[in-house]
Amino acid sequence: MITLFLNFYSFLAFILRKMLEVKKVWMDGKMVNFKSANIHILSHALHYGSAVFEGIRFYETEKGPAVFRLKEHTDRLFYSAKVLYMKIPFSKTKINKSIAELIKVNKLKEGYIRPIVYYGYGKMGLKPIGAPVNMAIAAWPWGSYLGEGGVKVKVSKVKRIHPETTDPKAKISGIYVNSILASMEAHKQGYDEALLLDHKGCVSEGPGENFFYIKNGKIYTTELGTILPGITRNSVMTFASDLKLEVKEKRISLKDIQTADEAFFTGTAAEVTPIIKINSKKVGKGKIGPITKQIKNYYSDIIHGKVKKYEKWLYLV
Repeated sequence: MITLFLNFYSFLAFILRKMLEVKKVWMDGKMVNFKSANIHILSHALHYGSAVFEGIRFYETEKGPAVFRLKEHTDRLFYSAKVLYMKIPFSKTKINKSIAELIKVNKLKEGYIRPIVYYGYGKMGLKPIGAPVNMAIAAWPWGSYLGEGGVKVKVSKVKRIHPETTDPKAKISGIYVNSILASMEAHKQGYDEALLLDHKGCVSEGPGENFFYIKNGKIYTTELGTILPGITRNSVMTFASDLKLEVKEKRISLKDIQTADEAFFTGTAAEVTPIIKINSKKVGKGKIGPITKQIKNYYSDIIHGKVKKYEKWLYLV
């Protein structure tokens, strides 16, 4: 466990060092110095979680840096804002061009992008009516989020928020307290990540990842309803047929995952991450399985512009 925590905090230290290399952040239409990218202490979002955000990656390709599925991410940002009764003060085209400009200004080749739209300073109390809607975009170099060798996962005591209490299709900041609790619980018990169940006791998703498992050569993932419809999840489900594979959506029980041959997470930060252990039981042989490896490698080729069929998913900077 000590080693796990040391690795975790070493990773955080590495990210902080990389972020300090970033020179500019885009805020409300202007490039500002990284160290000056601040908000007021009484910003509504800070107190009530009234913000929406996206996590986007960009990768080095032969044609230069390329943002992966930028259109889909921007569309979801606008959907999330609508759920929270926000009117984003910039067009999708403006935001996409600003993301590309930010990458260029910071001279980045590969990394992570975080657009966030939030209710700012000007109104306290639970109703944000009257508070300004602000927006910022940051980008920084970021490597593997969960590591390359496979992760050990703990089924959390923390349940995924009931879908009727919010909109699981929206990325609303305040909702992620649920994920934080599950993730912290897992880390304190010596695991790399958590796996949350829904209100009916079926497998939902990770704190920030969608879940897949493989049994007898068939791939399964949680059906929509209690999960974020992840863009990486959709990518895997789309290109699986290229590999002569099929993905089926279903309600997944704990019994299903206990007998899985392979399992993996997907997500913008996590990309395709093998799961080698769930609770105290190894998944398969306790290492990345052949189908997961095939999917992971093909995904890597796509995001780096090596598969012509999916060049449409890349927004060249």
